[in-house]
Amino acid sequence: MTAETVTDVFEEHRPVLIGVAYRMLGRIADAEDVVQEAWLRWSAASREDVREPRAFLVRIVTRLAVDRLRQLGTRREAYVGPWLPEPLVTDFGPTVPDTAEQAVLAESVSVAVLIVLESLSPLERAVFVLREAFGFPYAEIAAALDRTEAAVRQLGGRARRHVEERKPRYDVDPAQRRDLTERFLAAAAGGDIAELLVLLAPDVRLVGDSGGKAKAPLRILQSADKVGRFLFAVAHGQIPDLSIRFLELNGGLAALVLSGDKPDSVVQVDVRNGVIQCVYIVRNPDKLVNFAAE
Repeated sequence: MTAETVTDVFEEHRPVLIGVAYRMLGRIADAEDVVQEAWLRWSAASREDVREPRAFLVRIVTRLAVDRLRQLGTRREAYVGPWLPEPLVTDFGPTVPDTAEQAVLAESVSVAVLIVLESLSPLERAVFVLREAFGFPYAEIAAALDRTEAAVRQLGGRARRHVEERKPRYDVDPAQRRDLTERFLAAAAGGDIAELLVLLAPDVRLVGDSGGKAKAPLRILQSADKVGRFLFAVAHGQIPDLSIRFLELNGGLAALVLSGDKPDSVVQVDVRNGVIQCVYIVRNPDKLVNFAAE
């Protein structure tokens, strides 16, 4: 295998490797670090016995991600306030032409699911991601994790039950979601508390991730009154030269809030029964760096 072929093979599988690593780690920089380390190992490895490069590379990335996830566990325990995954631009487009497959990939990278995955053990998370998001056979997952197939099936079943029990049920109508998001942001920016309360479920939750580096609640807020008043306080006069741009993040519509030309926050909402059930706000500047040049 020539140097050019080695590079081409790796680049062919890079999207899958990034996808696995991001779903495991929830942060783009960590995923890219893991994939870069996988490239170094791939380029230096003896590939004479590698019959399936994709399986070989996924095995490397999975093991590196499990190790990284164990290291990150202690850091997240010290994280200031609630933690949310770093927003990820998702536009599968022609790379995933099958709409059913697109739906599976979109759900597996949604904020709600990634939050639930945080409560799994590293091995459970690895099995869930490889099996449920990418459809890898249990035999390949067992080889990647150096476990028996029976043990992997057990891990997978436990992880799937855990996710199904804790994953919120939301409506996925894109048109309705966009309409509610636009009205929600307009009401917040305009200080229209009455309109906000109409749009919010009585038990709506707001999860704000600032990492202690921007204004956001240090605990999850719950109730329309608390959420509405917080949003009014943040949006009304505290974000100079405010503008909003819509884009697809983590498999669904999101709003990038700009202060001038600088990213201030990313806002996503989950909807059920025609009202907003949960608001996610990422304001940690470390998680917005990929939007700075857009």
